[in-house]
Amino acid sequence: MLSLARKHLAHPSSIRAQAYASVSSSSPVNPTSVGPFQVFDRNVKRIQKDRAAARDGGARSRTVDYVRDEIADRMIERFQDIKRKFNTVLDLGSGSGHFSKLLDAETTGKAILLDSSEKLLHRDPDTAFDVEVERIHADEENLLQAIPPNSQEAIVSCLSLHWVNDLPGVLVQIREALKPDGVFLGALFGGDTLFELRTSLQLAEVEREGGISPHVSPMTDSRDMSNLLGRAGFTLLTVDVDEVKVAYPSMWELMEDLQDMGENNAVVGRRHFIHRDTLAAASAIYKELHGHEDGSVPATFQVIYVIGWKPAPNQPKPLERGSGQTNLKDVL
Repeated sequence: MLSLARKHLAHPSSIRAQAYASVSSSSPVNPTSVGPFQVFDRNVKRIQKDRAAARDGGARSRTVDYVRDEIADRMIERFQDIKRKFNTVLDLGSGSGHFSKLLDAETTGKAILLDSSEKLLHRDPDTAFDVEVERIHADEENLLQAIPPNSQEAIVSCLSLHWVNDLPGVLVQIREALKPDGVFLGALFGGDTLFELRTSLQLAEVEREGGISPHVSPMTDSRDMSNLLGRAGFTLLTVDVDEVKVAYPSMWELMEDLQDMGENNAVVGRRHFIHRDTLAAASAIYKELHGHEDGSVPATFQVIYVIGWKPAPNQPKPLERGSGQTNLKDVL
């Protein structure tokens, strides 16, 4: 677990209540989603990411890269454990390319960045990368419309899959896009992410408004990821969980940073406004329940790392049950 500190950016009184209102979209829910359930409004999420990338010419967005940069650092360590040279690596839901910026010519020939936000996709120039870069503006939920089947040696995803409506369906598309013996390496937020913020907002809403609304998106549980990868057809699975804790001066700076990250609420049917007195109560509850002695408050980002391989005839396979020739008693 790593702890980070977030600098004080603004006094709470200077932050408008409207900053925490969700983006409202008049467009219908995406009819081309790969799954039957619509949890997130993908069009709203695209707008939120575009606005975050364009704010102050991208400067605000770069300021809040600290979480994704940290996770990308941890992912590249896992990637480098794969002793193989890749001609191309597809960065799915790449954002501005946090992971791809860490690739080098010794392991990768070209990085293909794919993201639904065109402004975020083109936020940083090609000179920020050490390898050749190709950018594809497309929806991660419809991967096979942009990428041919059996075409990729490696697909990575750094903190984007928690916004897809049908995670099992997207995992199937990832497997289909991979060549045989291709590898998928992903990191996504787990269910305990921002539990401090979630509980504080819920308690404040119950106290001030007599009910609760979803303000922190639902996320997958680490215990489910092995099953989801197996159902999608991956083999040689690896799943592990880690946490990043960031200290903020108060809840207000956390919420401002989430907005600049493009991580606003995009749940279908969400409320588009939070009353100021409810936010004030949530801030007080946050500090009372979770605050540090120095006055700062923590925010937990639980991250699930997954690795899976597309089956191929030449892959190592486990022996059949009961075929072992050595008794463990003799070894131990």
